[in-house]
Amino acid sequence: MRLRSLPVILALAGGLALAACAGQPTATPTSTAAPVHLVQGQETATGTFVGLSNHETSGHGSVFWDGGNWVISLASDFAFDGAPDPVVGFGNNGQYDTGSTIGPLTADTGASVYIVPASVDVGQYNQIYIWCEEFAVPLGAADLTLL
Repeated sequence: MRLRSLPVILALAGGLALAACAGQPTATPTSTAAPVHLVQGQETATGTFVGLSNHETSGHGSVFWDGGNWVISLASDFAFDGAPDPVVGFGNNGQYDTGSTIGPLTADTGASVYIVPASVDVGQYNQIYIWCEEFAVPLGAADLTLL
């Protein structure tokens, strides 16, 4: 009798694990702006994070040229409620670009810095994303505007 219920229990547990990242977005990035077209050494873009897929994500992020690399900087007010396998990357108008993944999110709260690989053209994007690789859902996004 107990063995018959095991598939049901496993199915329910799998659904709970998926719910950790998945779900209906709590907000949708509203940016319909063109890419920010950052120019090396001349401009910085910044934005405020909103949570997505039922996640709490807040604080500020920016993209700037440090003299040798493009950098994504999450400010000291950055906060994220946690999820499996979060990464940092870019997107446009509410669509994450999986080819723009910079690397794993190193901290759920506070300041952190990510060097953007030369293969990623930051000028083609208008959003910074926190993305769940495991379940392929957005966890938070910041619409970028030039300073």
